[in-house]
Amino acid sequence: MASSVVLVIVFVFDLIAFGLAIAAEQRRSTATQAKDQSTNYCVYDSDIATGLGIGALLFLLASQLLVMGVSRCLCCGRALRPGRSRAWAIVLFITCWVTFIIAEICLVAGSARNAYHTKYGSLVTQNPPSCATLRKGVFGAGAAFIVLTGIVSELYYVSYSKADDKSLPTSRDAGIGMGTY
Repeated sequence: MASSVVLVIVFVFDLIAFGLAIAAEQRRSTATQAKDQSTNYCVYDSDIATGLGIGALLFLLASQLLVMGVSRCLCCGRALRPGRSRAWAIVLFITCWVTFIIAEICLVAGSARNAYHTKYGSLVTQNPPSCATLRKGVFGAGAAFIVLTGIVSELYYVSYSKADDKSLPTSRDAGIGMGTY
């Protein structure tokens, strides 16, 4: 039986990660051109989206580590009971990792690009400067994959718990029992 405490903690971590990713999307850096004597340069607003993206990344990572730690990453521990639950657990395990990796890539790329444009964008010596910013939707895509990862990881944990029957009989020796003599 799946632990409801684990499911609630994973849900809360994924919800926080989703909220941080949406906030990062809303607070992406914007740029305006400025002119100082004879030089054009870009002025960027705050760099808060980078921190929000990293926070979302860390909460999603904590959620994934919790699910994989509790389920022993499907590879370690006892063998699972054959059946539908085991088949679904395997499919959902692979899907969970794929969506997790895509979400993490979106969050890392968005945070790195946002930080790069904010810190180094004003050093561009083009005339007029391009004032490049992070493309809209990078953190949004990360947020969408956070939701998918959350759903799939919870379904994986439930399927794993159904297939991990603790009452499997232990293998017994087929020989003659001489322990009482």
